[in-house]
Amino acid sequence: MKWRSNRKSSNVDDRRGMSSGRSGGGLSPMLIGLLLKLVTSKKGLIIVAVVLGLMYFTGFNPLQFISGGATNQIQNTNYKGSASENELAAFSNRVLISTEDVWNKIIPNYKEPTLVLFTNSVSSACGSASSATGPFYCPGDQKLYIDLSFFEEMATRLNAPGDFAQAYVIAHEVGHHIQKLMGTTDKMQQLRGQVSQKEYNSYSVKLELQADFLAGVWAHHAQNMDLILEKGDLQEALDAAFAIGDDRLQKQSSGTVVPDSFTHGTSAQRMRWFKKGFETGDINQGDTFNTNSL
Repeated sequence: MKWRSNRKSSNVDDRRGMSSGRSGGGLSPMLIGLLLKLVTSKKGLIIVAVVLGLMYFTGFNPLQFISGGATNQIQNTNYKGSASENELAAFSNRVLISTEDVWNKIIPNYKEPTLVLFTNSVSSACGSASSATGPFYCPGDQKLYIDLSFFEEMATRLNAPGDFAQAYVIAHEVGHHIQKLMGTTDKMQQLRGQVSQKEYNSYSVKLELQADFLAGVWAHHAQNMDLILEKGDLQEALDAAFAIGDDRLQKQSSGTVVPDSFTHGTSAQRMRWFKKGFETGDINQGDTFNTNSL
């Protein structure tokens, strides 16, 4: 894949070397002293009453931000990535700018997501996650999160090597961002608890296959705009889609395939929808929710 000549994106939050943690709960002695002073004065009682009312009616606790109870990120200033990891960081940045170029062209007033690079664990608006979670998109903060070690796992454990396979992963998560902007993600969240788990899983499959399709749409337009593809690149992406199909992963882990538990789609489905996006480049042909055949 040709990527080195691309510009850098300004939407990358490099948190490598940082660890997520939750600072101690409870109020500090200084804060306790302040509250005691407040309740002994007339104005202070009014302030306390307002705070308690806010907490009661909204569930929001304004004290958590000054009591040290919030999740934070602790910087390891001694962290230095390896040459190969830094190369992957630069690559991911250039892939992100390519997705920005494409989606700004397709979607009016496109709101660009942020790519967060992390090691071991990370905190997001969707909660804390470890590297074992794999790459994910958080609709709560509209950011995509990737531990770059996943790309090595793709090559070694999943047998899906190659830079365009890695680009497919990033483009897939950006696809979830497109779904958030389109309102599809919010509709999915509204279904949770209203339908059976089996039915919700089927909707989840459609959501993931649509993200694969959108990754293919990106690849189509990126190729037309910048001629990014080299020999074998398309097959790398298809191999990656095949490697992370529910049926293949379940068979690898347990030897048993349970279709009702699928949440991402089969290998064949994932390959088919990515390829359809790549061949058509038409965002209107990716309605996985209203098709008779996935």
